[in-house]
Amino acid sequence: MTEFIPPGSRFVDLPSPFPMKRGGALHGARMAYETWGTLDTARSNAILIVTGLSPDAHAASHADDDTFGDSTPGWWEAMLGPGKAIDTDRWFVICVNSLGSCKGSTGPASIDPDTGAPYRLAFPELSVEDGADAAAHVVAALGIERLACVIGNSMGGMTALALLARFPGLARTHINICGAARALPFSIAIRSLQREAIRLDPMWQNGAYTDAAYPESGMRMARKLGVITYRSALEWDGRFGRVRLESDRREDEEPFGLEFEVESYLEGHARRFVRRFDPNCYLYLSRSMDWFDIGESCGGSTDDGLAKLRVERALAIGVHTDILFPLQQQQQIADGLRAGGIDATFLPLESPQGHDAFLVDIARFGPAVADFLAALPPASSDRAG
Repeated sequence: MTEFIPPGSRFVDLPSPFPMKRGGALHGARMAYETWGTLDTARSNAILIVTGLSPDAHAASHADDDTFGDSTPGWWEAMLGPGKAIDTDRWFVICVNSLGSCKGSTGPASIDPDTGAPYRLAFPELSVEDGADAAAHVVAALGIERLACVIGNSMGGMTALALLARFPGLARTHINICGAARALPFSIAIRSLQREAIRLDPMWQNGAYTDAAYPESGMRMARKLGVITYRSALEWDGRFGRVRLESDRREDEEPFGLEFEVESYLEGHARRFVRRFDPNCYLYLSRSMDWFDIGESCGGSTDDGLAKLRVERALAIGVHTDILFPLQQQQQIADGLRAGGIDATFLPLESPQGHDAFLVDIARFGPAVADFLAALPPASSDRAG
């Protein structure tokens, strides 16, 4: 089992023990994070980004002389940086790697200090709320009492809502991008199939696989299922149509082997992913999304949970072609927040690129995020030394 830690990551130790929502606790746990920009003297210009299932804390590159020392492009490179939609000339931006991941934060692939071996399935049951608690601790450890904004993408949209529910007043505003206040049956069904593909791979061995004996087939199938739902049928047709592979790229000796370009794309994408993400971490994070319902924060309905959140303004952005976190879920977030008296806007976008549009369709998402942030009161012009 391997952790895949970006070279520029910094770490915050979590309290020990760190209690988990569904029982159990972590000891000696940590969170990986990166930052961009400069915190002002009032510590009022901080933005927190919480991510989807697979990204790490490396949302954007750093200058060669930056403390973080990683100049490679990040997963949100086009959105975050000087003069970009999330302008690091104005904002101090924090991105955390999710608790339960294998990208620096403590998760099932990490070493259990009680045994000296990887946690594997001994890792406590993980909830979205645990991720919110851990992210809030990073913010506090950096000396920030109140965020200007918390931005959550996909699973991070769930984490952001949990953070607002569990830490009232921690953020002035919120941007929820392709997120949800609860898991829907279709999304649960897809993630259930992904987890089944991993668990039924003989190499999974009830979570006791090794780097040498690894459930690669299960992870490939899980990732392919995910990628299919991250994009739209419209985009698949536009990108690949029914184009067949050239004869020298076909696996002629394998019955029912790859024949179409779209199949080859999925295979290549899956193979690049499988050895870069730990299977047990994938299982834990996937299930945490299925369990999530913001209504649990108040013992009521999902809408009740949203109405109890307290921020000054909010923006919920969705995409018409998103089948995994469909548009109705972002509308529910905006409607629920408005029911609680919050100035909340719902913005449906026409992007053809499905759930992953926020990663690639910056021409649509960038202006929406930039306009929302530009309307916030300016941060102090004084800079912390």
